[in-house]
This record gives sequence, structure tokens and C-alpha cells, in this order.
Amino acid sequence: MTVEETTTRTYGNFRKPRASGLRGLSLGTTLLLLAGLIAVVLTTLVSVWAALLMAVSVAMVTTALAFRDRHDRTLMKRGAVRLAWWRTTRSGGHLYRSGPLGRTGYGTCELPGLAAGSTLTEAQDGYGRPFAVITIPATGHHTVVISCDADGSALVDERQVDTWVAHWGQWLSALGSEPDLVAASVTVETAPDSGVRLQHEIASNTVAAAPQLATAMLHEVLAAYPAGSAQIATRVALTYSGAARPGTPRRSAEDMALHIGTRLPGLTAGLSLTSAGTAVPMTATELAEVVRVAYDPTVATLVEEARATGGTGLTWKEAGPMAAQEAWDHYRHDGAFSMTWAMTEAPQGEVFSNVLTGLVQPNRDIARKRVTLLYRPHSPADGARVVQQDYKNALFAAQQQQIGKAREDAEVIAARRTTEEQAQGHGVIRFGLLITATVNAAADLPKAAAAVDNLAPAARIAVRPVYGSQATAFAAALPLGLVLPLHTALPQTIRDAM
Repeated sequence: MTVEETTTRTYGNFRKPRASGLRGLSLGTTLLLLAGLIAVVLTTLVSVWAALLMAVSVAMVTTALAFRDRHDRTLMKRGAVRLAWWRTTRSGGHLYRSGPLGRTGYGTCELPGLAAGSTLTEAQDGYGRPFAVITIPATGHHTVVISCDADGSALVDERQVDTWVAHWGQWLSALGSEPDLVAASVTVETAPDSGVRLQHEIASNTVAAAPQLATAMLHEVLAAYPAGSAQIATRVALTYSGAARPGTPRRSAEDMALHIGTRLPGLTAGLSLTSAGTAVPMTATELAEVVRVAYDPTVATLVEEARATGGTGLTWKEAGPMAAQEAWDHYRHDGAFSMTWAMTEAPQGEVFSNVLTGLVQPNRDIARKRVTLLYRPHSPADGARVVQQDYKNALFAAQQQQIGKAREDAEVIAARRTTEEQAQGHGVIRFGLLITATVNAAADLPKAAAAVDNLAPAARIAVRPVYGSQATAFAAALPLGLVLPLHTALPQTIRDAM
């Protein structure tokens, strides 16, 4: 008999493509510097003092675009965030009031911020299962949310875990060829278990003639089990575009529901191979309940009790908060306080498949925690163009550097490896990560922030609070299908070049 040797599989080579300029500057900064130098030279023909003033101005702007902090943010970006926050507070945009005494129509509790104009419809997929479709009129996007019952990796051998990861990679790669799909997200939410579901399960399966010992044991379990336990929910959101195209008018929510309904059976079947468990589309009521509890966690127990007795009957107009107020570093919504962080650096080097396990697990210092992975897949043609351009930029940067040649050579090798993998048929996808910690009192925010600061290094990622945009980041971490780069005033291509 022979003993089969197994090796632990590692993952990595996460790259952040950027346009390369001279001496480590971005492409936009390089072009601005060259244009400024030409303008200074031409101005010297008119006035030396005017040329000197222009040179100082060009130097100040270039400095604001060249110097970056540890999170790769320039002084210009940080100043723009401060200016935007000042304008928001001056106009009262950081305050939200709804309900009978609010400013929303007919006393409803609509969602605030980017999701304010969203609507919710319901349709049936190819299997006859009802599913909800969230429509964002501003971008013409339509989102369907799939609820998963993840199996977990406890008592599972490494070979099975590698198989699950491989199927997940194939599922993500296939999204690049999915018609009209623009984004996807995976949300893992942990919250305290109230014990209502266990109580309902025991009450519905207990008979009056049961032995006294069995009844006492069940009552003891009912009293002790919910304490310290957690409820984990996993949801996958798929966002499709119904915007107008050349020769094709803008499609309505009904047309997109028909299009999405024909795709859902295959997508949910593919998720079942990735350790996602039973993947079922969420209905309109279920989705409204999830959003309602996210904005007001105090109603979580009431929602579970209503589900056990026939349903809540919540509508999309009742899913938002009654009141919300955004601060520079946190977000207050109804009776809870939240703080959201964004990933600024992906795991460096080679990592194992469980690198994010500690981040998504429940934490005793955070009442409710939501970790959301945001994906924007490239089509096969766009993916080939992106990796080829990244390889050229890496070569150009290596030729510009005289010191630190080993690091630049490693960047070239990594970019070359990416082009080879893409040529073999692998997909190229952009991804980000948001972490939202929700607590019951403002005094608990420092403790939650310290917990996230400890979890992020263990996951080999770098995070920073989303200062000045906490309300927007909170909504983006929910399974609503918000694609943030498409809601910015400055196009993404220009932002990448700066």
C-alpha cells in the first residue's frame, strides 16, 4: 500500500493595476506635470514673475497628487473628501427623517441615500420559485438576492475545501460571461441568536404525554442554548444592467425579471457546489425584513416572532429607518450605531483558504457584524486588455527604477503570471471588501473598532474607516446591488489615472 502525500494549497497573486508614469507617479500626474512645465516655459516669454507663480502652482498641485499615505490616498483625495463632507453638513444631507413626521411621501419609511428611489418587485424563476428584484432607477440596475445556508469547513478535509474553492473560482469566472451582469456581492452577517426559532421548534414538536425527563432537558436547552450563540446568514446579490444600448431601448423591471428568472436555476445550481448549501432566491418580504433589521436591530426578535406566527408582511416602503444621522466616523440609525471599514490592500503573498475565517466569525465585542465582498467581473475581452496593460506598466516601472530592482522584478513576474492564467481561460475580476460593525450604544464603538483592528491583520488585509461616507458605505454593505463607482461624479477611468 502507498500513502498519498497531500500538500496544502495556497492562493494569492492579487494585483491592483494602475497606470504608470514617470518615477512612480500616476499617468494623470505625469501628464499634468508635463503640461505644467510646457506652460511655464511658454509663460517665461511673457513674464518671469508670472512663470514663477505658475511654477509654484504646478508644484503644489503635483505634490498633492504625488504624495500618498499608507492606504494609497493622495492629499488631493483627502482634501476632496473633506470638502464634500463640509458641503453635506452645510446642506443637511447627513440627516434623515421619515415616517409620519418625516419628509418622505405618505409617512413611509423609505431607504435613505443612494437607495432612496429603489423599488421592489417579485417574479418567479424557471423552477417556479418566487424571487425579489431591487431596481435602482439612477443607474438602471436590477438586483436579485440569493440566500445560502453555508456548510462551513469544520471537520472537513483539505481536499474537499480545495474542491469548494475551485468551484467558487469557476463560478466567479463564469460571471464575466453572464449576460448584462455588472456586479455581484457576498454578505456574511453574524448576529446574536434570540432563541425564538429554537423555542418555536421545540414547542411545535413537544407533546403533552412526553416523559418528564425529556421535557426538563428540552426546557434546560431552551434556557441555556441561546446565551452566547450566534446566527450566521450568507447572502449573494447579483446585479444586472437594464440600461439602454445602441439599438436596444431601456428595459423595464418586468423585462429584467423575466431575463433574470431564466438565469437563476443555473446560478443557484452552481452555488451548491461551492459549499454554499441550499441556495434559494429571497422573496420580497424576506428581503424587506433583512433590510429593516439591519437599520433597526432592536426589532430582530419581533421579526422572528412574526415569522413563526405567519409572517411580518413588511413592504419595501417600511424597510428603511425612522431616523438616521451620519457623522464623520460613524452612522447612527434608529436605535443603533454602526461603523464601516473598507479594504485598502488585499492579502499580500500566498495565503490559505481560511484567511478570512476569523474576520467573518462572530465576535463578542461586536453586536452585529457584516462582511461584504464586492465583485465586478471583467468580460473575457476586457480581462485580456487589462492584464496586458498591467504587464506593460510593470515593465515600464521596472525600467524606471534604479534602486529596489528586486521588488520591481517580482512585480513583473507576477503580472506575467496573471497574463498566462488569463490566456488559459481564467477570469479577471475586480473585488473589494467592506466591514460593518453595529453596536447598541455609542460608548461601544471604540471597543468594536479595536476588534476590527485586531481582525484585519490576522486576515492579511489593510482596512481604513470610510470617513465622511459612512451612510453610503453602510448601504453598500447591504445586499442592495449598489455599485459605488457608478454613483460618483468623477468617472472611474479618470479616478484610476490620478
